[in-house]
Amino acid sequence: MRLRSLLFVPGDRPDRFAKAAASGADAIILDLEDSVRPEAKDAAAGNVATFLAQPGGAVLRLVRINPLDAGRLDADLAAARSADGIVLPKAEGAASIRQLIERLEERGPPILPIATETPAAVFALGSYAEVADRLLGISWGAEDLPAAIGAATSREEDGRYTPPYEMLRSLTLFGAHAAGVAAIDTVYPALADGDGLARYAARAARDGFTGMLALHPAQVPVINAAFTPTPEQVAHAQGVVAAFAASPGTGVLRHEGRMLDAPHLKQAQHLLARAEPQASSATPRDRSASQ
Repeated sequence: MRLRSLLFVPGDRPDRFAKAAASGADAIILDLEDSVRPEAKDAAAGNVATFLAQPGGAVLRLVRINPLDAGRLDADLAAARSADGIVLPKAEGAASIRQLIERLEERGPPILPIATETPAAVFALGSYAEVADRLLGISWGAEDLPAAIGAATSREEDGRYTPPYEMLRSLTLFGAHAAGVAAIDTVYPALADGDGLARYAARAARDGFTGMLALHPAQVPVINAAFTPTPEQVAHAQGVVAAFAASPGTGVLRHEGRMLDAPHLKQAQHLLARAEPQASSATPRDRSASQ
């Protein structure tokens, strides 16, 4: 299952649900949190429940609920009952995941925590490996934490993250890989800056993220392209794998003028895994139920 692009759509805009689902995104995130005004949250929950009651297509349908302490957990989980996954904002490590699991019916859908939105969350990024079997991936955000600590911004004037938030991005990346789940980079908020988005997404793929959050359907093709290996990359990776297969037991070999060893083989195998189309339409929830 590929999770290259995950597109947010406000839960109080049901007119946008079908368009989001047809955008080409690997997943849509029906949002009940930040994009919905407090007075519209009940209506948004109803909209989401109605949409999820309809047959879905190839796109995964996730629901971002409100924080665990917001007083809306029962209503949000009722709305998300038929979702393929739950996005948990303000998550603070494995303890938050366990708290949510206790409220889910039976096995429940997999969970995607937004893992850097409170000061305490930063110190719990290494704990997600404890609950990896319940995770869809791990993502992060660079907006809530600056507000929580009174920082002026998380970005430099040229759009780069300031050092504290660059650190958070790195910790999320390694926390996700330590847990063995998808590492999902955060949104690129400058909607009109297509070139900047392409550079940001390419950097995320280069650094080891496996996908990215999106705010608008127009961002989806750019993100998908960044996280889809090119034919040239696939051909090179296939050559590396074939070279090692032809020399079993060899730790180091020469290929296309370069010396390669085990890390190069592992990189090639990871790239080929990302290049494969989605092997099955079954969600993690479906697969866990059959185990």
